[in-house]
Amino acid sequence: MDHVKYIDKTTAYYKGEGYEKPYAWAHYDSVPFTPLSKPLSECKVALLSTSEIAVRYDPETEDNPIVEDGFRAIYPVPTNIPTDRLYSRADAYDANATHLEDINSFFPVDRMHEALAAGRIGSMPDRFYGAYNNYSQRKVLEEEAPKVLEYCRADNIDVAVTVPV
Repeated sequence: MDHVKYIDKTTAYYKGEGYEKPYAWAHYDSVPFTPLSKPLSECKVALLSTSEIAVRYDPETEDNPIVEDGFRAIYPVPTNIPTDRLYSRADAYDANATHLEDINSFFPVDRMHEALAAGRIGSMPDRFYGAYNNYSQRKVLEEEAPKVLEYCRADNIDVAVTVPV
């Protein structure tokens, strides 16, 4: 299977919807990444996914409607939830080119636990972070990114693994 050309597909989609301006992709001339100050095996590692991950039978994630009023863009997901209780509520992906059946392909919680058990990472927080897709660069920069940073600082995170959907 070939990779999905999301940039081309999204550009064509917005053009087909009649938008006069092409979709503006976020880009930065400089990226504020920082080299690790210690080995990964000593780092506390978080997981952030835009998969709209939810926990079955959990009203905190399952019953939260995706609406603009009261919209919770960033939310915690406990790291100790069994994988079979996780699923994605997302409908913002190309269902003809991919699927959301393998939780670990978009929310690799089992891979994180394996890395911890093998000593490849030092520790994990009690929560990982989920994000809803809202396609607003302004909201990402002004609201969501600061919230993720707040969570990471509160959880003493050294490294965050980000998995987009």
